[in-house]
Amino acid sequence: MRRALELAARGLGTTSPNPVVGCVVLDAHGEQAGEGWHRRAGGPHAEIHALREAGDRARGGTALVTLEPCNHTGRTGPCAQALLDAGISRVVYAVADPDPQAEGGAATLRGAGVETVQGLLAAEAEQVNAAWLTSVRRGRPHVTWKYAATLDGRTAAADGTSRWITSAESRADVHRLRAEADAVLVGAGTARADDPHLAARLPAPAPDAPAPVQPLRIVLDSDATAVRPGARVLDEAAPTLVAVAEDADAGHLEGHPRAELLRLPRTDGGLDLTALLAALHARSVRSVLLEGGARLAGAFVAAGAVDRVVGYLAPALLGAGPQVLSGGGISTIADALRLDITDARRIGPDLRITAAPATPLTKEH
Repeated sequence: MRRALELAARGLGTTSPNPVVGCVVLDAHGEQAGEGWHRRAGGPHAEIHALREAGDRARGGTALVTLEPCNHTGRTGPCAQALLDAGISRVVYAVADPDPQAEGGAATLRGAGVETVQGLLAAEAEQVNAAWLTSVRRGRPHVTWKYAATLDGRTAAADGTSRWITSAESRADVHRLRAEADAVLVGAGTARADDPHLAARLPAPAPDAPAPVQPLRIVLDSDATAVRPGARVLDEAAPTLVAVAEDADAGHLEGHPRAELLRLPRTDGGLDLTALLAALHARSVRSVLLEGGARLAGAFVAAGAVDRVVGYLAPALLGAGPQVLSGGGISTIADALRLDITDARRIGPDLRITAAPATPLTKEH
C-alpha cells in the first residue's frame, strides 16, 4: 500500500478534477505483478494500468488501491468490474469513495465473492488525496495557505523589502506546490506590491509522465484597481481570473483576451469568500494555493477556509516589518487555531513546516 501511495502522488497536478489513485497488483503467490496510477483526467484509472501490466498473473491475486474502486461508467468504465473480469480474488483499499456517483465498488466486489478490506494506511491516503476528498465532502476547494517568513514571523523588512527571505531551494519547492494546485490565489495588495507571475516553473517531466497543468491564476481585486494592463498575470503562461466586487468599475478588464472577470458580493472585509469558493468549485477547481498577504490569509482563517498551512521559515531575524497573519477573528488564546504538524523538514537552509487544523474548520455536508 505504501508503494500505491507513492504512485498516487505522481498524479498530483494532472488528474483534477479526478482524484489521485495508486494501485499495486500481487499475483496468487504474493509477488508484485503490476502497478499503476491515474495519470490524467479522462485517462485509464490506476487499477486499469496495474491490471494491464499484471496480465494473466492477476488471476487469483490481490489488488491494493488507495481509493475504493469506482462503480460507475464515466469517461472510463467501472474499475470494480475490471477487477472482477481480471479474476482478482482480494481487494484492499485505504479510503472509501465518498462520491455518490462512484461509490459502491466494494459492495459490488463482495457481492461477486471477492474479499474486500478497508482502512489500510487510511490516514496517509486521506492526506495525499486531501484536495479531492475536501471537494466532495465539503462542496468547496481544498485551500492551502503558503507563506515565507523569518524565525520571528516577518514576511518583509520594515522598509518593505522582501526578496528574498527564503532560499532558492524553498522557492523551487513553492513552484512544486503551484504545479500540484488547480489555482493560485493572491489579493490586491500582493498584486500591487509584487506584480507576481503566479505560474509554475518546473523541470521537464519524465518521458512516461504527463506534463503538469498550469494552475489558474486568481487575483482578488475588489475595486478592480490592482490588475492593470501589462500586469504579469495577464500574459499567456496560464489562465487568469480576476475577482472583483459586483459594483466595481472593471471596464478595462471586460472582454480582456487573457483574463476572465468574476463578480462577487462585497462583505465588510472585502469579497465574499464563500461565494468565491462556490464559484471555483462549480468550475471544477479542487485545490487552491493561497499566496496572498497577512490580511487575505486572515480573511480565509476567519471564514474557516484554510485546510492546510505550509510555512517556509528562514534562519533570519528582522525585528520589525509585516507579520505573517493579520486578523483571523482570533482575539483570545482560547480561540487560537490549533494545528497538527504533519511534516517538518529542511529545504536548503530553511525549515518547511506543514500543518493542518486539529479540528475541521467547516462542517461536512
